[in-house]
Amino acid sequence: MGWSVAALILSLIALAPLIAIAVIALQPSGDTWPHLIANVLPGAVRRTLGLMLGVGVLTLLIGTGTAWLVTMYRFPGRRAFQWLLLLPLAMPTYIIAYCYLELFDYSGEVQTAMRGLFGWQNARDYWFPDIRSLGGAIFVMSAVLYPYVYITARASFIAQSVCVIEASRTLGRSASETFWQIALPLARPALAAGVALALMETLNDIGAVEFFGVRTLTVAVYDTWLDRGSLAGATQIACVMLVFVFALLALERALRHGRRFHHTTGKYRDLPEDTLPGAKGALAAVACALPLLVGFVLPAYVLVGDAIVHISSGLSPDFWQAALHSLALAFAAAVLGVTFAVVLAYGRRLTRSKFVHVASLVPAISYAVPGTVLAIGLLIPLAGLDNAIDGAMRSLFGVSTGLLFSGTAFAIVLAYTIRFLAASLGAVESGLSKISRNIDAAGRTLGATVSDMLWTVHLPLLRPALGAAAMLVFVDSMKELPATLLLRPFNFDTLATQVFTLASLYRYEEAGLSALTIVLVSLAPVLLLHGIIARSRPGSPASRPAAAETRPEWALRIS
Repeated sequence: MGWSVAALILSLIALAPLIAIAVIALQPSGDTWPHLIANVLPGAVRRTLGLMLGVGVLTLLIGTGTAWLVTMYRFPGRRAFQWLLLLPLAMPTYIIAYCYLELFDYSGEVQTAMRGLFGWQNARDYWFPDIRSLGGAIFVMSAVLYPYVYITARASFIAQSVCVIEASRTLGRSASETFWQIALPLARPALAAGVALALMETLNDIGAVEFFGVRTLTVAVYDTWLDRGSLAGATQIACVMLVFVFALLALERALRHGRRFHHTTGKYRDLPEDTLPGAKGALAAVACALPLLVGFVLPAYVLVGDAIVHISSGLSPDFWQAALHSLALAFAAAVLGVTFAVVLAYGRRLTRSKFVHVASLVPAISYAVPGTVLAIGLLIPLAGLDNAIDGAMRSLFGVSTGLLFSGTAFAIVLAYTIRFLAASLGAVESGLSKISRNIDAAGRTLGATVSDMLWTVHLPLLRPALGAAAMLVFVDSMKELPATLLLRPFNFDTLATQVFTLASLYRYEEAGLSALTIVLVSLAPVLLLHGIIARSRPGSPASRPAAAETRPEWALRIS
């Protein structure tokens, strides 16, 4: 009973920001809302839709195409590309944005070199694509978001039945016909999930669109709250963003509806791989190399160059303080996120209540909520709690407590925890699902309480899952920018906000060391993902858990 109540309380905490936004948005805001409808929302909605459409199409094409190539064909460098294509996932959108501005803006390396080479004096002497545009934002953001589609598509292709593919080839279909008529329809649920994730990240972004001058809904929320001082107006725009979020979730679910496929045999063989000879193999290698070059190699070149040139000034007290803040916040969020996930997952495991099961699914929506929306929704209840505590302390003891929750690091940690709770919950539930309930029954038969079972049996068995969950939350928290910008205390910087501030001031080179630090930390889960995908084919030796490793000896004897 206690675990179920705890799970319900945590679900309400995760839901509180959305409730707060809805309540504030319904309150009168004077002439703010008419002004937003007439002057802000039409353009912001149009640019947001254009950005999401462009990113969705490009990430689908790049992610699906590269996943099919490295899964079904042999060509030069194919084994390396299987994991190298994941590397852009370690590059936050706001970091790659400022890298490309440093490379291709008017004062960047490329245009400066062109003017020196051809003797051009100014921009009127030549034409060059404007990186500060909607098209530039689509191109750059797609280069780092396509791995979301690549991950889901590759996992789907790896898991597909050899029998179906061989039957298609036996009936005379070519490899390309098999892809379009068999493999792609089977992978549709996975592709829908990958594109939805990429679009949610696009909607959440504030750094890249700000650098490229694309005034999306996220930027409108930021400007309305901080620049115009209208919290009510910001919540109303946030509600429009939530409509986008729920529309994405509904679309993704509709695309997956009725599209579940299962293997009907216990025998599995390696997928057939065609060798691409000569020019075809070279073209396949180039097709895989281009996304990697654009999404990781070029930005990494910029970051390493900036970090080396400005290493002495980069290692300033401000850098160390921002790094300490980032590490402390990310560590606290990882601990709190894993704790929340364990309580939610364990509460679901121990009860058959449908209400508890549905309520514990609420945190899964939190990942889809943009950081700006989450920040506004958190600030309102936390400020109310601060005011209530301060009022009580003043009336009882004549002491003012000030801000205990809102406007402090606690608000940032809570935002990180809620935002990335879905990632940690997924890892913990995956680990729990592999622990047989026979172990629970055996322990209870021997007199162990629920808490005893958790501490002595489940947590030790969950150690790998808990580590993975903590790492995912830690790294995502290190990269998070929108929520940090809106919730941070005065004169409080993390590595992410330091990069954003320096790049906004056109001091790109000075941001290199901070940005490179974030990217290096973010590489850890990328390499973990590669191992998970490689072991994801059903029936493969790596995918079969060893019973001796997942069950304690006494439980094996009893069962």
